[in-house]
Amino acid sequence: MFDILMFLFESYFYAGSYPDSDKLSLKLSAAGFEDEDILQALTWLSGLKQLSQADYPAAINNSGERCYADLEIKRISPEALRFLTFWEHHKMITPVEREMILDRAVALGRENLPLDKVKLIALMVLWNQHEELDPMIVEDLLTPADSGRLH
Repeated sequence: MFDILMFLFESYFYAGSYPDSDKLSLKLSAAGFEDEDILQALTWLSGLKQLSQADYPAAINNSGERCYADLEIKRISPEALRFLTFWEHHKMITPVEREMILDRAVALGRENLPLDKVKLIALMVLWNQHEELDPMIVEDLLTPADSGRLH
């Protein structure tokens, strides 16, 4: 499914949005993606489209430190949780955006999502909010987690 998300971002970033589910399903199938992966991605994207900043209380932006629920800790790697905390602390994302990213990460139903997958989820959430994405942020989110390590 993550290959589909990357394909969508690369193919439709400059258009600002991707096609509706029916057209998208055909395009993904024509691009060679498996039906099961397409269905999973479309279901996930449907949940993404339903997210709205208005659905979160405004007070969340003034709250203190975020304590993660057991399910979040189970589903998202410690490295990825630290990344989200770092980005929020440095005002790269708002607390509401953090919650949206957590929502979409947990919705996958996978355990211990690595940092690179959470970065792609963050990219999709921010893009879905129709925000002007800083090229430096996009580059950071698309850079593999281990690319900065020395050999």
